[in-house]
Amino acid sequence: MRNVLTALVLIAVIGAILYLEKSRPLSPRASTATPVDVALTKEEKEGRYERAKEITTPDGFLNSDPFTLADHIGKKVILLDIWTYSCINCQRTIPYLNSWWKAYEDQGLLIVGLHTPEFEFEKEIENVRKAATNFGIGYPVVLDNDYSTWRAYRNQYWPRKYLIDIDGYVVYDHIGEGGYDETEAAILAALQERSVRLGFPPPVARRVAPVSSVADATPRVGSPEVYFGADRNELLGNGRSGSAGEQMFFLPKTIERNTLYLGGSWRITPEYAESAGSASIIFRYRAKEVYMVASAEEGVEIEIFRDGKALGSMAGEDVSAAESRVSVQDERLYKLIRDTVSGEHTIEIRIKNAGFRAFTFTFG
Repeated sequence: MRNVLTALVLIAVIGAILYLEKSRPLSPRASTATPVDVALTKEEKEGRYERAKEITTPDGFLNSDPFTLADHIGKKVILLDIWTYSCINCQRTIPYLNSWWKAYEDQGLLIVGLHTPEFEFEKEIENVRKAATNFGIGYPVVLDNDYSTWRAYRNQYWPRKYLIDIDGYVVYDHIGEGGYDETEAAILAALQERSVRLGFPPPVARRVAPVSSVADATPRVGSPEVYFGADRNELLGNGRSGSAGEQMFFLPKTIERNTLYLGGSWRITPEYAESAGSASIIFRYRAKEVYMVASAEEGVEIEIFRDGKALGSMAGEDVSAAESRVSVQDERLYKLIRDTVSGEHTIEIRIKNAGFRAFTFTFG
């Protein structure tokens, strides 16, 4: 009897482990995809694929008059891309989306960028419009400020792509960066099915070459995304994490890796930390690139140092290499450090004035 009970306990433990493994969220950089099988009948698709969910309660349209997915199902192949403009992972996929739009829009592909915001400022349509213009996005963008369409797809990630075929089924699903060749192959397969169904000439493959400005989709990153706001600042190493309000921070002598340290006076809100005067930020990370989502209503200049030195040739696109400074004002992602190899370093940000708002660090 004891052996039977022991066996049952072991089975239960193994089952729990397998469940947790299956339930563990994927990295935003991870890739999962479902293959496209265009030989299936509509009845066979019903048993294999889920039907596309409609866009619900949209908060605005860019590059298009208002529309529904139902307006295009049966006529076009739809690539639904869930993104938000301050996400570096999303930004690195946009050149590929732009290329697919240019290559296949006239062959029956409709790309829809579903903009689901991570931060409150990303709900502002003018902010999204400015970002879309800067990224050269010509395909329609729909604002999903209330997450209703995001939830309809049971999504958890930025970016995520759903390919919807001529019959309205989601035949391909990709999470995160990378997988560009397989995504394009899925698009071509769905376009081929559309051409047969509607009696159009077969699609012409215009393979999108790798985009040189897009960083490696799987860099060696040893640091997570770091949040400054009280709702998610569990990596804060000094002060009171999870607590909103004014706090005075004192820097420790020892800086631990992947731990956020603030110096000086800060006003902590649920989404961001705002400098109340002269202040500083220190973070020891392992990565090749460092990005920051930040803003300042009146504009603030910050100085960036890596391992105690000015950045020089390691300066990111938004940094003045000569002075190792960044002018921060717009609510967006700022590119701070771009190295040639991944390594462990300490970034220090010195802020001279009040009004600098720090939302996140992200790494690449």
